[in-house]
Amino acid sequence: MRTLRARLTLLYVAVTGGMFLVFGAAVYGVVGVLLMNHVDRTLRHTAHVMMSQIRRDEFGDIIVPIPDDLALAAGMAVQVWDRQGRLVVASHNLREYTHPLSPQGLSVTQPTLRTEDLQGHPWRVLSEPIYVGERRVATLQVAMPLEAVYRAKQVVLLSVIAVALLAVLLAALVSYFSVQAALEPLTRVTAVADQITHADDLSRRIPVPQGAGDEVWTLVQAFNATLSRLEALFQAQRRFIADVGHELRTPLTVIKGNAQWMRRIGKLDWEALDSIEEEADRLSRLVDDLLLLERAEAGKLPLRREIVDLAAVATDVLREMQVVAREKIDLKADIQPVIVCGDPDRLKQVLLNLVGNAIKYTPKGGTVWLEVRQEGQQAVIKVRDTGPGIPPEDLPHIFERFYRADKARSRGKGFGLGLSIAYWIVKHHDGHIEAASQPGEGTTFTVTLPVMPEEGCMPEPEDEPHALEAG
Repeated sequence: MRTLRARLTLLYVAVTGGMFLVFGAAVYGVVGVLLMNHVDRTLRHTAHVMMSQIRRDEFGDIIVPIPDDLALAAGMAVQVWDRQGRLVVASHNLREYTHPLSPQGLSVTQPTLRTEDLQGHPWRVLSEPIYVGERRVATLQVAMPLEAVYRAKQVVLLSVIAVALLAVLLAALVSYFSVQAALEPLTRVTAVADQITHADDLSRRIPVPQGAGDEVWTLVQAFNATLSRLEALFQAQRRFIADVGHELRTPLTVIKGNAQWMRRIGKLDWEALDSIEEEADRLSRLVDDLLLLERAEAGKLPLRREIVDLAAVATDVLREMQVVAREKIDLKADIQPVIVCGDPDRLKQVLLNLVGNAIKYTPKGGTVWLEVRQEGQQAVIKVRDTGPGIPPEDLPHIFERFYRADKARSRGKGFGLGLSIAYWIVKHHDGHIEAASQPGEGTTFTVTLPVMPEEGCMPEPEDEPHALEAG
C-alpha cells in the first residue's frame, strides 16, 4: 500500500463495500420486518375468521370449528384452552408434537403476539381471549411456523453477501484500471522530471500530457515555474562565480606582480605599495559587499526606524562625492527638505551607491545631478548622469543579484552587487527604485519613499525577517 494507485483502489473498494454493507443490512432488516408483518396479519385474519364461527352447544360448552384444509394449507396450528388451563381443542398438525404450544399468555385480556420455540422449531403465536358476554371463558391460540420466514431471510442474506462480494470485486477491478488511467499523466510527468534531473538540463520544461485534468495541469505549471526559478538561480550563481573570479583575479595579479617586482629589485617601491594597498582596499570592499548580501539573505540585517531628514543625508553624500568627482565630473544638486522614516545609514548607502556609480560611469567633463524633493506623500530622489547609458537588454536585470552585463564590465571596477543592495534597502523601506536609460544619453535612477506619517515613525518588529529579493 505504498503506492498512490493501491491506496486509491483500497479507498474505492472500502467505500463500495461500506455502501453495500449498509444497503445489505437495510434490505435484510426490511425483508425480515415485512415477512413478520405478513405472518402477523395472516394470524390475525385467521383468528378473526375463527372467532366469528365459535358457538356453544346445548350443554353450554364452547365449540371452535377448525378448518383443517385452511390450517394444513397455511401450515397453521390452533389450540383452545379453558379457564382452568386445560387444552380442550388442538388442530391435528400439533398432535405429532410431544408437548403442544405452551399455555403462556392465557390470562391476556386482548390479542397478544409472541414468538416461542416448539421442540426446536420457531413459531409465531397469537393468543386471543374468548368472551361470552363480558365473561372470559377460554383462550384461542393461532400459530404459524417461522422456518419459511427464516429460510427466506437466510436466502436474502446470502444473496446480499454474494452481490456485495461481486460488487466489491468489480469495484476493485474498475477502480484499479481507472486510477491507473487517471495517474498515467503523472507517470509521464515523473518520467520527464527524472530525465531532466539525470540530464541536468534545467532549460527543459515538462509538457502538459494529453487528457490531463486541472490538477495535473496545475502541478506541471508549478513544477515548470520551479524549474525556471532554479535555472535563474543557477545562472545567477554561475555569473556570480565568473564575476568573483574576474574581480579577484585582477587585484591578486596586481598584488602578486608588485610583490615579485619589489623582491626582484631588492627594495621597497612606494608606487608598488600604493598599488597593493589600493587593490587590498578593493578586495575589502568586495568582501564587505558579499557579507552584507549574506546577512540580508539570512534575515540578519536590521533596519532602524527613525526620523530621517533626506536633505541632510543627501548633503552629506554630496560632500563626500565631491572628493571623488574632483574636477573630472560636474556634480550638481537640487535638494529640498523631505522627512521620511527609516534607517539613515542604509539610506545614505543607497545614495552613495547611486551617485558613486553615476560618477564612475560618466566620462570626464560630464555631469551628475542629484535631486531630492517631495511629490504629494512621496519623497522622490533622482540621480541622473550623462554617461553612455545602459543597453536595453541589460536594463531589466540591473537590480538582480550578481548580475552584471559584459558591456558594463569594461566601464569600471564595479562588482554588480551595489544595485542589488540598494534595491533591497529601498524595498524594505516600503519604497520603489527604477532606472531609465537610453544608450549614449545617460541613465536616471529614481527612488520613491513614503514621507513620514502624521503619527510619526513606528518601530519595526524585532523578529521580522528581511530576505533579500531579486529585482
